[in-house]
Amino acid sequence: MPVCAYTPVMVGFFQRTLRLRTALRHLSPHSTFSSTATAGRPPGSSLPTSSWHAGVCCRKLHSGAGGSDPAAAPDRRPFSRITQEDLAFFRKTLPGRAITDPDLLESSNVDWLKSVRGSSEVLLRPQTTEEVSQILKYCNGRNLALNTQGGNTGLVGGSVPVYDEIILSTALMNNILTFDSISGILTCQAGCVLENLSMYLEERDYIMPLDLGAKGSCHIGGNVATNAGGLRLLRYGSLHGTVLGLEVVLADGRVLDCLATLRKDNTGYDLKQLFIGSEGTLGVITAVSILCPRKPKSVNVVFLGCETFEQLLETFQLCRGMLGEILSAYEFLDSECMRLLNMHLKLPNPISACPFYVVIETSGSDPTHDGEKLHNFLEEAMNSSLVTDGTVATEDSKIKALWSFRERVTEALTHEGFTYKYDISLPVERIYQLVTDMREHLGDRAKSVVGYGHVGDGNLHLNITSPVKDPALLAAIEPFVYEWTASCHGSISAEHGLGLKKRNYIYYSKPSQAVTLMGNIKAMLDPKGILNPYKTLPDDLK
Repeated sequence: MPVCAYTPVMVGFFQRTLRLRTALRHLSPHSTFSSTATAGRPPGSSLPTSSWHAGVCCRKLHSGAGGSDPAAAPDRRPFSRITQEDLAFFRKTLPGRAITDPDLLESSNVDWLKSVRGSSEVLLRPQTTEEVSQILKYCNGRNLALNTQGGNTGLVGGSVPVYDEIILSTALMNNILTFDSISGILTCQAGCVLENLSMYLEERDYIMPLDLGAKGSCHIGGNVATNAGGLRLLRYGSLHGTVLGLEVVLADGRVLDCLATLRKDNTGYDLKQLFIGSEGTLGVITAVSILCPRKPKSVNVVFLGCETFEQLLETFQLCRGMLGEILSAYEFLDSECMRLLNMHLKLPNPISACPFYVVIETSGSDPTHDGEKLHNFLEEAMNSSLVTDGTVATEDSKIKALWSFRERVTEALTHEGFTYKYDISLPVERIYQLVTDMREHLGDRAKSVVGYGHVGDGNLHLNITSPVKDPALLAAIEPFVYEWTASCHGSISAEHGLGLKKRNYIYYSKPSQAVTLMGNIKAMLDPKGILNPYKTLPDDLK
């Protein structure tokens, strides 16, 4: 074929590229583009083959943990049981806020997934740090176990009691204490709902450095206690970096005031880091100071379709190189996720069907500059045949609509029956191979196996569904999923924590020396073990 000759397919491609250029010069509120350059390629044809083999694993489940079901609750420890004298103290300390009505306790005894149910008979709702201090001092003296609870949106059974632990809710500790409009440092109580903080800050031209699908319910204290990652980690980093200070009540009632608002403080050990991600086992977080970025003046969201996961990764590489400092999120979901969104939530696919979908967000200060960079990236992605279809949104309503395809996958999964959820951190190039291998491993034993998550930080959310809870299916999933993850030097919990369900699997990600040291820290700060017992640490560290 002569060099200057174009086939009809090529002519169509160039015509579409021309329309894309025209649209992106203005970045219309909801621009759409597509390419047929990769049409006909079999889905998943370029996926890397797995080098994992059954039984090859760098770490195993510790011999002292688990029993027949390592995720099951251990025996109740010898904590005291609630007496009328205890109730009298709580009612005096918290007038009208010591709840014993079983109907009011019901929702606090059950986790969001309805997979873990406790039997607590008391719900305490303090409003101040002093009240929390009095409660913990009393409970420590009486050997009464407590379960601190924020928005109760956790997915590993860490936010609800296992037995009859007292529930200490932070819901009424919801005041914003200070905000410095020059430094962007916010100080607030632990019970502030993430979405409320976001709205407060946006009115002042700032935003929170984290964004989660559960933002309408989750509390900032719970976010910090679990070291929640979320959708903005690629741009703003983890809470280990953005949290500047904490106020924490220790098990014996002492108040640890590390509520600093300094960007730099190199005096001794950075104690706040112990409590970030500790899941309420070392102390009760009562206040947080956090560094907040300025609200971007220009935000664009792109929803793309790719034929293979290899193309999705190549698009990510191209994206990082061409978008640079304005790239704030790079998320993915597979076609099975899209099917569930369509079927259960009636969300219509905004582009043509593809094996993989990508949500890219850019945020910056100059709409013209950002639009030009985005245009150049999309043009290159199309010309390189990495992207087969896509749509661009710049208006708030359209942006939210595109984000809903990523944020509402968890909601769609609740309509599938019982869901086994895994929050895995892996080398970026391996994250979807686990989904592929799990489908092959399970065959038709699972109703569906889906994968979605944060490509930018190598975090896969692997979800496996069945019509009802199925012990045989669980036995096929575990420990396969943990051995696979350990073989890649990954983490069995990227951002959800360990809670009750994963506590005994910690050895797949941490050496025994590290786990032992964690146990020593727990014993030093909470020698009676009253804070969120049965969670995070394995049973062999009693």
